[in-house]
Amino acid sequence: MSKETPVLVAKKRDKLGSRFAQRLRAAGELPANLFVAGSAPMPISLNEHATIYALKKGAHVLALKFEDGATDTVLVKDLQFGYLGDNVIHIDLARVNLDEIVTVKVHLSFVGTPDAAKKPGAIIIHDMPQIEVSCKVRDIPEEIKIDLSQMGETLTVGQLKLPAGITAVSDADSAVIRVQIVKEEAAAVGEAAAVDSKTGSPEVLTAKKEEGDAKK
Repeated sequence: MSKETPVLVAKKRDKLGSRFAQRLRAAGELPANLFVAGSAPMPISLNEHATIYALKKGAHVLALKFEDGATDTVLVKDLQFGYLGDNVIHIDLARVNLDEIVTVKVHLSFVGTPDAAKKPGAIIIHDMPQIEVSCKVRDIPEEIKIDLSQMGETLTVGQLKLPAGITAVSDADSAVIRVQIVKEEAAAVGEAAAVDSKTGSPEVLTAKKEEGDAKK
């Protein structure tokens, strides 16, 4: 988890519905729901600027301070975006304790350059910018740094060196990042096309012949 958990002022709200949610956002407040085990969700609002700033910094855990002095440690569970997909319009939070084990998605930050990427025509393909991990709330990192300098052509989830106390939930065989040689593939396709034009491809010709027979 980050060194300092962001502290946000939370206000309980009584008025619900899209009309009042729009009014809140117009006033610089972000509508939210606080989920507590065994209780109905509590509608609250947070300062939009402070909340978005914390989220952009990679915060998964927030400390809420209510107007009556009560405090809560919460986990960001879900974000709802506007129709353009670029602005948060609602947030779901869940009350947690710091020693509770949770499953969250954490952003991956890559450093270093793999040797395979230094070859002519090589490109790096990011298949998984974030992974799902399991850990205690207090151990949730803002991001996980991955050193690519020692990787081969493919780095999978199972090959990642994760911080202590963090276990990957994503499929161990899933590719996180790959190095692909574009020029060699293009050349191979060109050579295959040249061979086909000179010698023909029995398999393709047979398939076409069968298609023709089928039409008859």
